[in-house]
Amino acid sequence: MKRQNFILLLLLSSYMFSASAQRLKDVSSVQGVRSNFLVGYGLVVGLDGSGDQTSQTPFTIQSFKNMLRQYGVEIPANISPQLKNVAAVSLHAELPPFIKPGQSIDVTVSSLGNAKSLRGGSLLMAPLKAADGKTYAVAQGSLVVGGFGISGADGSKVTVNVPSVGRIPGGALVERTVPNRFATEQSITVNLNRSDFTTAKRVAASINKILGPKTATALDGVSISVTAPADVNQKVEFLSYLENLPVELGEAAAKIIVNSRTGTIVISSRVTVMPAAVSHGSLTVTITAEQDVSQPGELSAGETVVTQKDVIEVAQEDARMFLFKSGVSLDELVKAVNDVGAAPGDLIAILEALKQAGALNALLVII
Repeated sequence: MKRQNFILLLLLSSYMFSASAQRLKDVSSVQGVRSNFLVGYGLVVGLDGSGDQTSQTPFTIQSFKNMLRQYGVEIPANISPQLKNVAAVSLHAELPPFIKPGQSIDVTVSSLGNAKSLRGGSLLMAPLKAADGKTYAVAQGSLVVGGFGISGADGSKVTVNVPSVGRIPGGALVERTVPNRFATEQSITVNLNRSDFTTAKRVAASINKILGPKTATALDGVSISVTAPADVNQKVEFLSYLENLPVELGEAAAKIIVNSRTGTIVISSRVTVMPAAVSHGSLTVTITAEQDVSQPGELSAGETVVTQKDVIEVAQEDARMFLFKSGVSLDELVKAVNDVGAAPGDLIAILEALKQAGALNALLVII
């Protein structure tokens, strides 16, 4: 296929975007085009007395001595400096795909010891390494800390946000690129964010309809292999248009997500209920402790005694029964439960009971 014809076909495809379709770039990612995590260790200096208590964090002193030794300053082994303006910190950053040496990335700095605050501190040069143990970036700079803490002489203190964590915007310079086979691969694999065989089939069919048969092949419910141009420039242009390809997503499976801690319930649109009758009521037991005073008789040698009397009350609300007919939709299910006045906790119990009875056509997920 000539380059001009290839671009023309892709431009024509941009006019086929329907209201219900999604761009391929919004629901997928290209295999191999990914970020990499970096981690490091360093020292933050210049703190206003809020650094590590070195008596409880010996690794801070060890790191401090090792740093000075590199610059020809040797501290005797029997001397332990009592530092208040230094803190040992961990560093982490994310290395974006295709980033080149000399570009900068943001760094998050977190205290490792018992430093009270990193506000006002500066990070000394520290390497950032990936899982392979190689250094990919070097971090250094002044911290931006969103939290702060104030303490009084009587031990009272006020803390806003987290003062022991800060960031250095653009604080790390990239020194090494991550090897990527994007330029040499003969095909591109597109991975869907959510596994769905219907969507994978539709993506492959949409690509083949525009670029010709056998251009794309659905490998499974997530991956679609697409034959790409060999030339790097054409491959970049190819992906630029491919990621804007409109895709009709397959409907997700019927699910009910229940958060048992917060009482949040999310019901998908495909949830239906088989014929079932539900009765749900609540039993409330109230125990109240009342104080009684026992007075002795006149001219007796007795003493006033306070006794406790427990009063137990049991109240049961009327348990109203409602009937689900065959194939009840989401709207009807919500309306029926609202008519009964069930609270989120009650609704969870109803849904679990319907699932156990085999009347709920949905996957019940409790988190």
